[in-house]
Amino acid sequence: MHYLVTGHTGFKGPWLTLLLLSRGHRVSGIALDPAEGSLFKRAGLGDQLVSDFRVDIRDAEATAAAVAAAAPDVVVHMAAQSLVRESYRNPRYTYETNAMGTLNVLEAVAATPSVRAHVVVTTDKVYRNVNQETGYVETDPLGGDDPYSASKAMADLLTQSWIRSFPGTPTAIARAGNVIGGGDITRERLLPDLIAAYACGQAPLLRFPHAVRPWQHVLDCLNGYLTLVDALLDGSGLGRWNFGPGRDSFVEVGQVATLAAELWGGGAHWELDDEKHPHEANLLALDASKAQRELGWRNRLGFRDALAWTIDWERRVQAGGDPLTVTQEQIGAFESLK
Repeated sequence: MHYLVTGHTGFKGPWLTLLLLSRGHRVSGIALDPAEGSLFKRAGLGDQLVSDFRVDIRDAEATAAAVAAAAPDVVVHMAAQSLVRESYRNPRYTYETNAMGTLNVLEAVAATPSVRAHVVVTTDKVYRNVNQETGYVETDPLGGDDPYSASKAMADLLTQSWIRSFPGTPTAIARAGNVIGGGDITRERLLPDLIAAYACGQAPLLRFPHAVRPWQHVLDCLNGYLTLVDALLDGSGLGRWNFGPGRDSFVEVGQVATLAAELWGGGAHWELDDEKHPHEANLLALDASKAQRELGWRNRLGFRDALAWTIDWERRVQAGGDPLTVTQEQIGAFESLK
């Protein structure tokens, strides 16, 4: 099977690429250039792809040409501007990438006869957040107070409308939350910021230590996407799907930072940032019971294991381990948990 992954040079992209390769698939990608120090570069993934397109999905013509040239069987659309704080700094770029970029991908897929299944990845932040303690289910209202959340809700609604208005390629929407794992270098995400600080003997500053997030290992999230692809290929799986962790993984940011410090060792600790910051949701969680019940998907790693795997990856690579080998070994260990 030939998969085309948009956003394959980001954080999730290299993990998805290597997971697909480990399962015997061929992979192509559409994305911007990888950031310096990215897992994509460190693992040398460009050499393992069928095609590696450098395309901004805001460019409809270039996106359509790349999808047509790849002629994949499956498209997993993950390319996005994915940071809440960046969306405040650059809202237009965020809306254009996340909303219109998704439309461009949908049009490109519709015009490519080889595509048999299409998964559009949005986020848990598409939901209208009322700080409810129970996880949001797929039928809950969408919203978005910040530009990032609103742009992804727009992409989600746009995709729902597209599916109803232009039936053709089997398409589904996947919503997931905060994923963690080795090799993430994205600024202003909790684990990369913690690890960068701990590795330098510094105390990271936490903006909202009591904010609760659902923490999930990247492989559990990606396995959900691929389980959904399999359902689409089998003639089911249409609609909207949450892929989030269980309630034991709904953990305060401060508690995550404390446990990460303990796992890192060497006296690592964090401090409170008492500066004023833009709004971020205080409580956000998903209910993934639909995917568990109807797709047979489940999380294989609990919160503590997901965090321990993340710290272990970083520790091993900083000690001289090969990023590609370490990632492949963790994928092998994950697959053995079936």
